[in-house]
Amino acid sequence: MRIIGIDPGLRTLGWGVIEAHSGRLKHIANGQCKSVGTDLAERLLSLHTQLAAVVAAYAPETAAVEKTFVNKDAAGTLKLGQARGIAMLVPAQAGLPVGEYAPNAVKKAVVGVGHADKKQVEHMVRLQLPGCAPVGPDAADALAIAICHSFHAATAGRLAAAIGAAQTLETLGRAR
Repeated sequence: MRIIGIDPGLRTLGWGVIEAHSGRLKHIANGQCKSVGTDLAERLLSLHTQLAAVVAAYAPETAAVEKTFVNKDAAGTLKLGQARGIAMLVPAQAGLPVGEYAPNAVKKAVVGVGHADKKQVEHMVRLQLPGCAPVGPDAADALAIAICHSFHAATAGRLAAAIGAAQTLETLGRAR
């Protein structure tokens, strides 16, 4: 399964594409979309255009976006929320399912603790994706989001398989 992880940001939106197959992870690409323009609408449009090009180029099957945290600056939180809207809209326009993960959940999945710092996250991303060189902290975070999504998708897949097997056994039991 090809996954794009997206770390929303108004100045810099990080993205990372990985492949997950049979419990193995492979780095495909990563980068940063830098907003351009003088007003908010132009900046959001530039992020949309750049991210849409990434999705078209790498053809992910699913997407994962980091949830917004609320900070002390309400205006900053609102602007980040608008960038997050772009991060969710672009994959949705491409017909992709979009998972959402809290920052602490991503850190816990990748590092093992929910309050890891950015250097710890990047270090673990490099360990889990050998040969990967994130172009910046936003790209490393996006790869971590994709890794987190791969773990959750694998767990959901195993759960669905177990439920399907149990239903099959139940059906067979009734047939007797």
